[in-house]
Amino acid sequence: MKKRVVLGMSGGVDSAVAAYLLREQGYEVIGVTMQVWQDDNGFKEREGGCCSLSAVDDARMVADTLEIPFYVMNFKEVFREKVIDYFMEEYIDGRTPNPCIACNKYIKFDELLHRAETLGADYVATGHYAKIYEKDGRMVIEKAEDDTKDQTYALYNLTQEQLRKTLMPCGEYRKTRIREIAKEMDLGVHNKKDSQEICFIDDNNHGRYIYEKKPELRVPGNFVDPDGNVLGQHKGIAYYTIGQRKGLGLSIGRPVFISSINKDSHEIVLTDESALFKSTLVADQVNWVSTEQIREPYKATAKIRYSAKPAVCTIYPLEGNRVKVVFEEKQRAMTKGQAVVFYEDNLVLGGGTIYEVED
Repeated sequence: MKKRVVLGMSGGVDSAVAAYLLREQGYEVIGVTMQVWQDDNGFKEREGGCCSLSAVDDARMVADTLEIPFYVMNFKEVFREKVIDYFMEEYIDGRTPNPCIACNKYIKFDELLHRAETLGADYVATGHYAKIYEKDGRMVIEKAEDDTKDQTYALYNLTQEQLRKTLMPCGEYRKTRIREIAKEMDLGVHNKKDSQEICFIDDNNHGRYIYEKKPELRVPGNFVDPDGNVLGQHKGIAYYTIGQRKGLGLSIGRPVFISSINKDSHEIVLTDESALFKSTLVADQVNWVSTEQIREPYKATAKIRYSAKPAVCTIYPLEGNRVKVVFEEKQRAMTKGQAVVFYEDNLVLGGGTIYEVED
């Protein structure tokens, strides 16, 4: 009897080819697009975005071509609560959230998994670029074959139970080959551009989006230097993030960068770029993947953002599911609210949320 898998279909080339690969591997594939948009517009302005109405049409077209069942499921309420509300609250608190990590944790590999089980499915699957398999009795996440598309940074939060029920067939291929397969199978999305913006924000202007939703929380404040001298006024802290240089609306004769954001005083500190480089952070909400919780200092590599290169560090266990991370070389713009993800060779050790940054 064929194993049944529910595949999250975004309307892009990766999930389209994932459907084909799973079908060829002998699975009974059911395609599902998750409806997360919060109004009747369906993010129409974001042509080709992973949450647009056109994405539903593209996913349905692929399902028809591959002759697999296809459904659109309503995830609006849980997406608003777990992704959008979290996103807005973090920025208002002066932190920088990662909505894709929240979506993976609460939507794709939690809520979708629960709904898949009601359909009698054995697995859920996505078009993510990562490898999942069992090693020494634990499920592990390994970097994708295509290092330029590797998405393991955004997957560190998956539990052992979730990993045992998750398939990611694209992780074994390079992106160029994925597009070739799509073209060979006459899937109409073979040359569709990858979506890179925040799916629920039409113009990628998170500050505008947040304050339109919560105008009462927009409090202008001062840009200051490290000594507290006022350099100008900002529009509200949700517009800004650590390391930002452009869009400050200042002209003070030299490049300055955001080095800290104070939600209580609504002050944003501007410094020279050198002040952005720090060596130590504390992370909370740590999830361990390919290893049990560490009990003593552990040397590894870590990434502090999706696009960063892994850097050598030592992880020190703390109480309360927290760790201190000390890098051998200072890292630029370590940011509260972002994820730090630990690696050993190509395996994801685990990761957590950056809670504090120290010199």
